[in-house]
Amino acid sequence: MSNHKRRLAVFCSGGGSNFRALFHAIEERSLPAEIVLCISNRSACGAMEFAREKGIEAVHLSEKQFNEPGDFSGAMLDTLEEHHIEFILLAGYMRKIPAEMVKRYSGKILNIHPALLPKFGGEGMYGTHVHEAVIAAGESRSGATVHFVDEEYDRGAILLQRSVPVETDDTPQSLAARVLECEHRLYPDALEKLLALPCP
Repeated sequence: MSNHKRRLAVFCSGGGSNFRALFHAIEERSLPAEIVLCISNRSACGAMEFAREKGIEAVHLSEKQFNEPGDFSGAMLDTLEEHHIEFILLAGYMRKIPAEMVKRYSGKILNIHPALLPKFGGEGMYGTHVHEAVIAAGESRSGATVHFVDEEYDRGAILLQRSVPVETDDTPQSLAARVLECEHRLYPDALEKLLALPCP
């Protein structure tokens, strides 16, 4: 068996709780992977702080830094190539991935979504909006989905999914907390499954 560790980049915009869950799972499970890069559209956020604490390269890249959209995607691709990235994990990244990057890393970008796709996905369905919609629809189950990223929001092939109950007295906040706990278990399981797939 090869001792090669797959080189991972994590994209974040916030506190990075899924980033932390992935990092610790890789260590605890001795997965054949290493997070070597954190990219964020925000220069200061919990995810970037965690990356620096762990000696992981933390890079701030935002469309606002560039005059042309192509310059932004080009800089992102250059950064990924400089770090020899093999897989990209989106963990609370609040920007759409440029089409050029989706094409270059086809089948190698994962995202986690706080609902049971294909329900409650698409543009505008993020954060509290998702949980509000689930409760308003009277759903008895919600959960989290890890899927491959393509050109459309939340439409890529599903890799792994897990459900949690929606309680009759749930608020969007209480449901969000339950789903987030599910995410912290699900994303590492999905990464482990991804790493076991034949090399693309």
